Amino acid sequence: MKTLTALFTAAALSLGANAAFAKDVQPDEVVKLVNTKTIKSLDELKAAAIAKHPGSTVTDSELEDEYGRYVYKVELRDTQNVEWDVAFDAKTGELLKDERDN
Repeated sequence: MKTLTALFTAAALSLGANAAFAKDVQPDEVVKLVNTKTIKSLDELKAAAIAKHPGSTVTDSELEDEYGRYVYKVELRDTQNVEWDVAFDAKTGELLKDERDN
């Protein structure tokens, strides 16, 4: 039982630590990153997310700095009212996540 408790505690601490290393990028910094071509334009990334689910509507989006990697996260609602979580590497445009939101 002690081993199981220790395992859960370690898992909770590591999840908390992961959350602490992801931070929202502020709008003024986003503009600088796009202008210096450090990241793709957010409109381009948003269009790529919608292309994955044609006819969908963006319900939320954010740019985060995760361990020095810029990740653009988009939440979508498709024509069947299904919600999707899509994420891209904001520098390369690589698709990182495309999952149905439960």
